[in-house]
Amino acid sequence: MDIFRRPEDIPADYGRTVITIGNFDGVHRGHAVVLDELRAAADSRGLRSVVVTFDPHPRIVHQSDSPVELICSLDQRLGRIARSGVDAVLVQPYTLAFADQSAEEFVLDHLVGKLRASAVVVGHDVRFGRGNSGDLEALTALGRRHGFDVVVIDEVGEGTRHSSSAIRRLLEEGDVRSAADQLGYNHTLTGTVVHGEKRGREMGFPTANLDLEAEGLVPADGVYAGWMHFPSRGLRLPTAISVGTNPTFHGSVRTVEGHALDVRFADLDVYGDTMEVSFVERIRGQVAFRGMEPLIAQMHEDVDRARSVLVS
Repeated sequence: MDIFRRPEDIPADYGRTVITIGNFDGVHRGHAVVLDELRAAADSRGLRSVVVTFDPHPRIVHQSDSPVELICSLDQRLGRIARSGVDAVLVQPYTLAFADQSAEEFVLDHLVGKLRASAVVVGHDVRFGRGNSGDLEALTALGRRHGFDVVVIDEVGEGTRHSSSAIRRLLEEGDVRSAADQLGYNHTLTGTVVHGEKRGREMGFPTANLDLEAEGLVPADGVYAGWMHFPSRGLRLPTAISVGTNPTFHGSVRTVEGHALDVRFADLDVYGDTMEVSFVERIRGQVAFRGMEPLIAQMHEDVDRARSVLVS
């Protein structure tokens, strides 16, 4: 998949394209339908399929006092879009100047001028241009005037529309199973394994700690059943995952750490490795225990419950 970081990077001889436009945060099941329709529309015309996405997220630019916490990083987003089989992605830098274009200016400058669109794939609720002044009717009229088709996709979802904002709420509530139903895959964090305080090792539950700059939205504090994947080693391990501040030890830093089930993980040196942590089901919320013994007893229960979720 070609990745263009600005419109000017698209080669002059790239030819006409079929495009779709959106934030695509999470690249969820609704997005997957859009990407399938994009590929089909491009294939039927013998043209390249191009996804236009934005960085940073428009809400971060327009509401800097209350920025959105994204489901996935830009790199995670690009990786998932690439797996859909589209030909290219344009990562459009999102600025106030870009947002201030009128609907027709946006169409003429970007869709027609820079992207040379032969067709544009959108949902019924498409909005574009200054103050979201452009809608489906306006886009269709502009397409007739400037030589591109508009392909409209029906709503996607079982009774309700898939939405990134709904998935964010589910993750913030710790409902990772429902989030996975909406995403079409288990929500995943990606980062580097770093040294922790080694309390888990001392209690017989060694963990791999994810660095604080990990990519992806960290779900609600608690204990989860999930998976740790170390791509460079080809390892995928069933895991009990802890998210939180370790209140039993009066911690203040929020961490994500995983204990591999039934594996001599203490013998595996993964410090500095890239780790992907995927969440399958929440086992319980975060609890402060009165000492080590009740905590260790609960950790045994957590591991047993994680095993029952993950290992058939």
